[in-house]
Amino acid sequence: MKIIKKVLIKQIVTEKSKSKLQTNFQNHKMRLEQECQQLLFEQRKLQNKTGVSKQEVTARFQQEIKNRKEKMKLIDFKIEQLDMLEIGSEIVEKEVEALVEVSVGTHWNDIIGEKAIVVKDDVVIRIDE
Repeated sequence: MKIIKKVLIKQIVTEKSKSKLQTNFQNHKMRLEQECQQLLFEQRKLQNKTGVSKQEVTARFQQEIKNRKEKMKLIDFKIEQLDMLEIGSEIVEKEVEALVEVSVGTHWNDIIGEKAIVVKDDVVIRIDE
Protein backbone atom coordinates (compact mmCIF):
# COMPACT_ATOMS: atom_id res chain seq x y z
CA MET A 1 0.00 0.00 0.00
CA LYS A 2 1.18 3.53 -0.69
CA ILE A 3 0.37 6.60 1.38
CA ILE A 4 1.02 10.29 0.82
CA LYS A 5 3.36 11.97 3.31
CA LYS A 6 4.48 15.56 3.60
CA VAL A 7 8.20 16.25 3.12
CA LEU A 8 9.87 19.56 3.98
CA ILE A 9 12.08 21.24 1.41
CA LYS A 10 14.81 23.13 3.25
CA GLN A 11 17.16 25.58 1.63
CA ILE A 12 20.66 26.41 2.80
CA VAL A 13 21.12 30.16 2.57
CA THR A 14 23.92 31.27 0.28
CA GLU A 15 24.70 34.69 -1.18
CA LYS A 16 23.10 33.56 -4.44
CA SER A 17 19.89 32.23 -2.82
CA LYS A 18 19.67 35.26 -0.53
CA SER A 19 19.81 37.70 -3.44
CA LYS A 20 17.33 35.55 -5.40
CA LEU A 21 14.87 35.65 -2.48
CA GLN A 22 15.41 39.40 -2.10
CA THR A 23 14.64 39.92 -5.80
CA ASN A 24 11.51 37.77 -5.58
CA PHE A 25 10.26 39.74 -2.57
CA GLN A 26 10.95 43.07 -4.30
CA ASN A 27 9.17 41.93 -7.48
CA HIS A 28 6.15 40.75 -5.50
CA LYS A 29 6.02 44.05 -3.60
CA MET A 30 6.23 45.99 -6.87
CA ARG A 31 3.33 43.97 -8.32
CA LEU A 32 1.24 44.75 -5.25
CA GLU A 33 2.03 48.46 -5.58
CA GLN A 34 0.98 48.36 -9.23
CA GLU A 35 -2.25 46.61 -8.26
CA CYS A 36 -2.96 49.39 -5.72
CA GLN A 37 -2.46 52.02 -8.41
CA GLN A 38 -4.71 50.10 -10.80
CA LEU A 39 -7.39 49.79 -8.12
CA LEU A 40 -7.28 53.53 -7.46
CA PHE A 41 -7.67 54.17 -11.19
CA GLU A 42 -10.61 51.76 -11.42
CA GLN A 43 -12.19 53.36 -8.34
CA ARG A 44 -12.04 56.83 -9.88
CA LYS A 45 -13.46 55.46 -13.13
CA LEU A 46 -16.39 53.77 -11.35
CA GLN A 47 -17.16 56.77 -9.16
CA ASN A 48 -17.79 58.89 -12.25
CA LYS A 49 -20.52 56.52 -13.47
CA THR A 50 -24.09 57.33 -12.61
CA GLY A 51 -26.25 54.94 -10.63
CA VAL A 52 -23.32 53.67 -8.57
CA SER A 53 -23.10 54.30 -4.83
CA LYS A 54 -19.84 56.18 -4.27
CA GLN A 55 -19.63 55.00 -0.66
CA GLU A 56 -19.94 51.33 -1.66
CA VAL A 57 -17.37 51.72 -4.42
CA THR A 58 -14.97 53.54 -2.10
CA ALA A 59 -15.42 51.01 0.71
CA ARG A 60 -14.91 48.02 -1.58
CA PHE A 61 -11.83 49.41 -3.29
CA GLN A 62 -10.30 50.67 -0.04
CA GLN A 63 -10.65 47.18 1.44
CA GLU A 64 -8.85 45.67 -1.55
CA ILE A 65 -6.10 48.29 -1.33
CA LYS A 66 -5.80 47.68 2.43
CA ASN A 67 -5.40 43.93 1.81
CA ARG A 68 -2.55 44.58 -0.61
CA LYS A 69 -0.85 47.03 1.74
CA GLU A 70 -0.98 44.38 4.49
CA LYS A 71 0.72 41.94 2.11
CA MET A 72 3.35 44.60 1.37
CA LYS A 73 4.02 45.02 5.12
CA LEU A 74 4.45 41.27 5.40
CA ILE A 75 6.94 41.31 2.51
CA ASP A 76 8.87 44.14 4.22
CA PHE A 77 9.02 42.01 7.36
CA LYS A 78 10.28 39.03 5.35
CA ILE A 79 12.97 41.21 3.76
CA GLU A 80 14.09 42.34 7.23
CA GLN A 81 14.23 38.72 8.39
CA LEU A 82 16.15 37.76 5.25
CA ASP A 83 18.74 40.46 5.95
CA MET A 84 19.32 38.97 9.42
CA LEU A 85 19.77 35.42 8.12
CA GLU A 86 23.32 34.15 8.24
CA ILE A 87 24.93 32.45 5.27
CA GLY A 88 24.81 28.67 5.79
CA SER A 89 21.63 28.62 7.86
CA GLU A 90 18.72 26.39 6.82
CA ILE A 91 15.25 27.74 6.10
CA VAL A 92 12.08 25.83 5.24
CA GLU A 93 11.20 26.81 1.70
CA LYS A 94 8.07 24.74 1.16
CA GLU A 95 6.40 21.41 1.71
CA VAL A 96 5.76 18.75 -0.90
CA GLU A 97 3.94 15.44 -0.86
CA ALA A 98 5.69 12.12 -1.43
CA LEU A 99 4.40 8.60 -1.96
CA VAL A 100 5.62 6.20 0.71
CA GLU A 101 5.35 2.43 0.47
CA VAL A 102 3.80 0.80 3.54
CA SER A 103 3.74 -2.94 3.98
CA VAL A 104 3.24 -5.45 6.76
CA GLY A 105 6.27 -5.40 9.04
CA THR A 106 7.28 -1.81 8.26
CA HIS A 107 8.15 0.26 11.32
CA TRP A 108 5.48 2.96 11.62
CA ASN A 109 7.85 5.41 13.36
CA ASP A 110 10.16 5.26 10.34
CA ILE A 111 7.26 6.26 8.10
CA ILE A 112 5.79 9.06 10.20
CA GLY A 113 9.15 10.56 11.19
CA GLU A 114 9.98 13.95 9.73
CA LYS A 115 11.74 13.77 6.42
CA ALA A 116 13.40 16.67 4.62
CA ILE A 117 15.19 17.39 1.38
CA VAL A 118 17.98 19.93 1.76
CA VAL A 119 18.81 22.10 -1.25
CA LYS A 120 21.75 24.44 -1.79
CA ASP A 121 21.72 26.70 -4.86
CA ASP A 122 19.04 24.56 -6.56
CA VAL A 123 20.98 21.31 -6.03
CA VAL A 124 19.87 18.59 -3.61
CA ILE A 125 22.75 18.06 -1.19
CA ARG A 126 21.10 15.90 1.47
CA ILE A 127 17.98 13.88 2.21
CA ASP A 128 17.18 13.65 5.94
CA GLU A 129 15.18 10.56 6.87
